[in-house]
Parts: sequence; C-alpha cells; structure tokens
Amino acid sequence: MRESLNRANRPTSRVNRVVRWDTVVGALLIVLLLLSFSFVDGFGNALNLSFLIGNTLPIALIALPMTLLVVSGEIDLSVASTAGLSGAVMGALWNQGMTIETIIPVCLLLGVVCGLVNGLLVTRLGLPSLAVTIGTMAAYRGIAQIVLGSDAVTDFPTQYLDFAAGRLGDTFLPQAFLPFVVLLAIAAVVLHATPFGRSLFAVGASEEAARFAGIRVRRQKLILFTVTGLMASLTGVFWALHYASARYDNATGLELSVVAAVLLGGIDFDGGKGTLGGAVAGVFLLGASQNVMSLMNVSAQSQIVVTGVLLVVSVLGPRVARQIAVVSAARKVVPCGSVVAGRAHAAEPQIDTASRP
Repeated sequence: MRESLNRANRPTSRVNRVVRWDTVVGALLIVLLLLSFSFVDGFGNALNLSFLIGNTLPIALIALPMTLLVVSGEIDLSVASTAGLSGAVMGALWNQGMTIETIIPVCLLLGVVCGLVNGLLVTRLGLPSLAVTIGTMAAYRGIAQIVLGSDAVTDFPTQYLDFAAGRLGDTFLPQAFLPFVVLLAIAAVVLHATPFGRSLFAVGASEEAARFAGIRVRRQKLILFTVTGLMASLTGVFWALHYASARYDNATGLELSVVAAVLLGGIDFDGGKGTLGGAVAGVFLLGASQNVMSLMNVSAQSQIVVTGVLLVVSVLGPRVARQIAVVSAARKVVPCGSVVAGRAHAAEPQIDTASRP
C-alpha cells in the first residue's frame, strides 16, 4: 500500500509533466508558429522573422532578471522607465559631444543606481516592491523627460546602429541575438544550477523559513533588484540603437509585456515556482502573437487588449494546471480503509458450518 501511495504522489509523474504550465506554453508556441507559417502571409519571410526576434529582444532581456525576481517573491514595474531614462541620458550625453564608448557604461551605471534604489527601499525599509516600483516608475520617467525634453536623438554611430538592427550574415537572426543567448545561458545556470538560484525558490516559497535556514534574504533581493536595473538600462541602450531614436518615452508600456510574458511562462506571481525556459517560451509566445496580429492588421489598441487578456490567463493558467495535477494524483491513491478492510477479511478465520452437529 505504501508503495502505491508513493507512486501516486511522485511529482515526476506523467500527468504532472503533461499539465505543467511551462510545457503547455511551449506547446502553444510551437502550434502558433506552425499555424503562422502555414496560414499567415509574410510570416515566414526572413525579414519578418528578423523583425519578430528583434522586437521581442527588449522584452526578453528584461525578462531574464525579472524571472529571478518574481521567483523570489518580488516584482519591478519600473523597468520600462529605467530603460527610458537610460535612453534619454544616452541622447543627452551624445548631444553634449561624448563618445558612445563612454556613454554606454554611464547608462549601465545609471541602471545599477536605479535598481539599487528600488532594492534598498524594499529590503531596508520593508516596503512592498509593487508599491515602490510603481512610484519609481513615475519618478524615473519624469526624470527622463527633464533630461531630454521632447527631443529625439537619431544620429548615433552607424556601426552601433548596424549591430542593434542588423542580421547575422544571410540568416534571419539579428546580430544582438547572440549576446542574448549568452545572457540566457548565464541566467539559466544561476537560477537552476547554483545554490544562489536554488535559494531563490526557498525565499519565494517562504521568506521566514528561508531566514531560519540561514539564507541572507535581504542581500539576495538587493542583488536581484540591482541586476534588474542594470538589464533594464542595457535594454534602454539597445532600444535607442535598434530603433535609431533616443526619446524620453522609449519603452513606454514595456513593463506590462515583460510581466505578462514572465507570468505566461509559468512563473508563479507569489514566488517559489517556475522555470527560466518557461519564461522564455512565454516571451516568444507573446512576441509571435503580436507579430501575427500586426501582419493581420490588428490595431495597436486591440493588441494591448490581447496582452491584458494573456496577463489574466497567465495568472489563472498555472493554478488550473496544478489543480488538475493534484486531482489526477489524488484519484490514483488507493483508499487506506479499503486495503485494511480487505486484509482483515482475508485474515478472518473461516468456520466450517458443515462440521457442526
């Protein structure tokens, strides 16, 4: 009986693997791509595929640290404003005559400062990250407008514009895709193959228990917020070069797409659950959906509505999938009472009524 119970409760059961939300999202991405190649005019064009990946990279870059942050039970809604501030500073410094080689490190350092401010407010003052980053989202965007005003800076060096928007040889892959793959590999190793990454799941599941286990929770969260700010500023630099325009309102609304993609990929909003692979699948599912809608001449407003719907689905979907797995596993459990009763009946002495006088 114990063996049957253990077998039914194993987390690696076939049913659990099938209904894992990140597996579902990966399957949906494959189905969407197959249908799009078959029925959407222009989708399989090399130029369109390059646009798809290039336009999705800003979401993907920020989604890497955001995944780790949400796994730990926190969130950063100021990432788009940090990217916009980075782009605004980039444009302002370029107008002042600084070289791009000097400007980029300054912008990255600015992102570190923005992330550090968020992290200190959350970890040292104990403020909720949702409220803090809503506040800094407005503050950073306002500073960006002060720095650059309504100007648009477009005359960046050609070699940098070509790198951000160009393709690898005759392929459809953007040149910037290779650095993203390197960053993805680093994030995957950190989250899934290091003590630091494994401890993030513990922190997200129960912060108090993680502290009792000796995990330096505040230090880890401070690191995550700082890295998220760094990646957001890197995204701001990439955005300005990719679209050849530095404006204070660059990347406006990008935080919604990032959060929707991460949650769509199966990262639990409450923390403690999820995989980086699922988050990346969610990113490209969202990016492919937006690309298909653009090819089908769906309005930008309707695309925002679809993104909002996907955000709701991303919260409900993983919970439904886990509930299905729990119910399926429970049905496989053999009732203890029936087993005991069966054994008692088998052991009950049989009375030979025919031998009675």
